[in-house]
Amino acid sequence: MLHPSYTDLINVVNKEVEEGEEPVVNSRYSIVIATAKRARQIIGGEESLVESEGRKPLSVAIDELYQSKVKIVSEDDISEDEIDIQ
Repeated sequence: MLHPSYTDLINVVNKEVEEGEEPVVNSRYSIVIATAKRARQIIGGEESLVESEGRKPLSVAIDELYQSKVKIVSEDDISEDEIDIQ
């Protein structure tokens, strides 16, 4: 069994959503995509926001999400200043 579970992660991500608003994450797929993207950022050299000594990047990314150290936002919510041009 995974810890935390997909359900736990979805609940953590959506905890700040007020009643009647659309949840940030609706599916397991969204959680997988978000954690994979964060893991790629860590692999690419970004500093982890939680203890990462000897842990795999995906495990670190899941822990960051579970501890609310990173926030999932939709592409519509990102301002032009925050977009990295590559």
